[in-house]
Amino acid sequence: MAVPKRKTSKARRDKRRAHWKVSMPGMTECPQCGTMKLSHRVCKECGYYNKKQVIAVED
Repeated sequence: MAVPKRKTSKARRDKRRAHWKVSMPGMTECPQCGTMKLSHRVCKECGYYNKKQVIAVED
């Protein structure tokens, strides 16, 4: 197998890893109440998913 001839320096290694970032999760507006929620999940504010009430939310 191929083996590296020299050790990769910390600076070179970290430069390569600098572009690995966490991206913003896919947020959509809830059609029922209008708040922002994660896609394909029950709305925490009103408890609706796919135009049906899934969980009962107390006011």
